[in-house]
Amino acid sequence: MMKVYFAQRSRAVRTVWLLEEIGKPYELERFTLGQKEMRAPEYTKINPNGRVPTLIDGDTTITESTAIAQYLAAKYAPELAPGPDDGNFATYLQWLNYAEGMIMPPINNYVVETILLPPERRNEEIAARSLKLLNRTLGAAEMHMEGRDYLAGDFTIADTITGHAIIMSRRLGADFSASPNLNAYADRLEAREAFKAAEAA
Repeated sequence: MMKVYFAQRSRAVRTVWLLEEIGKPYELERFTLGQKEMRAPEYTKINPNGRVPTLIDGDTTITESTAIAQYLAAKYAPELAPGPDDGNFATYLQWLNYAEGMIMPPINNYVVETILLPPERRNEEIAARSLKLLNRTLGAAEMHMEGRDYLAGDFTIADTITGHAIIMSRRLGADFSASPNLNAYADRLEAREAFKAAEAA
């Protein structure tokens, strides 16, 4: 059985969500974000960065959420990863990588300045700038989702990666007031039984 090192409200939700989608059994090793055990030698031997998720599948260990999704799709659910002959292949690649390339950097900065740092060390200017940049990156996704249910045709692992980043953006207070496509998309993803199961993990 696969093992996932996991913390709620982290990228590890993406991994558990995908495992629920494809129906593969797993066990969780739970952390709380910021927990000192994540930086302890016992865990940094497995994930030197002391972060989650980490997936262990037999002799295979992977620590990047997008790489984990690609691995799981390739090995267990190829229908969730369009290949080069699929008409949506380029679109799929674009949006599979959009989360980490565009959405998550401003999210990371915003979370540091509004949640992780103690109040006396927070910088409101950096937080505001990060939120402004996040809103701009979401604008491209809003345009892309016009007339679409999912990012690249049918539901793919791009939706578990970038879709999750869009859900987290909305929860963190990004401006979705003029984003009917993203609001509908986030609602659609949050209604999936596999996503609900990951949230409840």
